[in-house]
Amino acid sequence: MPPSTLRQLLSLITDSVTHLEEACDKNGTPLPDLNAAFNPKSETFRKDPIAAEAANIIAAAAFHLCAIVSPPAVTLYQVASGPWKAAALRICLESNAIEIIREAGPKGIHVNAIAAQNGQDPRILARCLRYMATYHIFREVKPDVFANNRISSLLDTMKLSDELFDYLKAPRKSMTTRMLHWKTRLDEGFKAAAHAWEACLDPTTRLGDPSASPFSKSIGRSESLWQYYARSDQTFRRHRFNIAMQGIQALQPPDAILTVYKWKKVPPGSVIVDVGGGIGTAQFPLVREFPHLKIIIQDTPKVVDEGIKLWRERMPEALNAGRVSFEAQDFFESQPLRNVSFFFLKQILHDWSDEYCTRILKQLRKAASKRTKLLCMDSVIPYACHDPSADPNAVGTLPGSVPHEAPAPLLANWGPVNAMAYRADLGMFILVNAQERTIGHMERLFKQCGWRIVQVHRQEGDKTFLQSIEAVPI
Repeated sequence: MPPSTLRQLLSLITDSVTHLEEACDKNGTPLPDLNAAFNPKSETFRKDPIAAEAANIIAAAAFHLCAIVSPPAVTLYQVASGPWKAAALRICLESNAIEIIREAGPKGIHVNAIAAQNGQDPRILARCLRYMATYHIFREVKPDVFANNRISSLLDTMKLSDELFDYLKAPRKSMTTRMLHWKTRLDEGFKAAAHAWEACLDPTTRLGDPSASPFSKSIGRSESLWQYYARSDQTFRRHRFNIAMQGIQALQPPDAILTVYKWKKVPPGSVIVDVGGGIGTAQFPLVREFPHLKIIIQDTPKVVDEGIKLWRERMPEALNAGRVSFEAQDFFESQPLRNVSFFFLKQILHDWSDEYCTRILKQLRKAASKRTKLLCMDSVIPYACHDPSADPNAVGTLPGSVPHEAPAPLLANWGPVNAMAYRADLGMFILVNAQERTIGHMERLFKQCGWRIVQVHRQEGDKTFLQSIEAVPI
């Protein structure tokens, strides 16, 4: 009789703990301490592939065990109570409780003392802190006495509590991009999520219009997120969002573009058009490492002006030599450039629904020659089951399409341990009525626009949520 799933999971955990401890001993990297303040050095152990894999298996197996042995109602409530958790976390975050607790030291501080400094109702604050502590965010060291831990301290601005900005004012430049990301997620994103079902019932949402998103429902206007941020009364949120996006970009390898294609094999003078490329920061590594390529960056007129200014400061020789140039172009309109070697799209398609992506891809297809290639840098969402195309004898497998899957009996996609891409997917729907896509979805979308995907290029170890999809004209 084969071992039960519980026993298989237990075996995975036991073996992985051994592998993790051995790797940490070998490399001299300590395991994280949940009760200590967060320190980037505590994540050093993940640089070892064996240790990182072991940690992921342990976490995935723990989640799987809970799903098996917990009452189903408890598991469902953990999901359904997500808004409650987000609300409690936002209260702790916005009230600067984290900084006040840090200043009190590792022994903690009574909730009444916290409330005396931030002006909150101590009864409500205690309930929120205790709820978070139940999920290992904060510690209740004694009744009504709270201290930070490794997870809550991640949200610490490291500023003095009496110096922190007023919520109604614009955020200071000294605020971390990480902090502003969480504040944006718990403000606009949290409120918009409550209207997701209403958006699903609205036929206009299915047309892919960004002004028919759950976010639009939450503000009571047929207005996209970008139109909302452009309003004069939303300067604060627009500024906060822009800074927060810098934090998201920081999660990506700065030189990721170097691995999206084998650039060394590209002939000199080949033209790469960065469609919707913003101010062109993604191209800095490529221009630096491969001076034989010609880069054209397209975006709106205002953004183009900003990009030219930046490149004149950072890499003027590339502009002067014509290796880099900018062009004002709406990617929904006819693409004027011909004889292009590569059209490059970095995190463009995930901003739009299929209806709008079709318009973008078809315009590029019309401008493409038989030798033109399309490189789309986006997230490829894994299936929550095993992908049969990864099997050794599978026919017509698309190279790189299947990520490294978890060992059985774990979910092939690693379950909640690897949920970042799925959160991003739902976030795109909630905020702008767009989405991330599976490889199957990508193939269907590209095919109907005249493109055939030939390969998915992944970062080393696949540790980023960005992959490069290579396609050719049909």
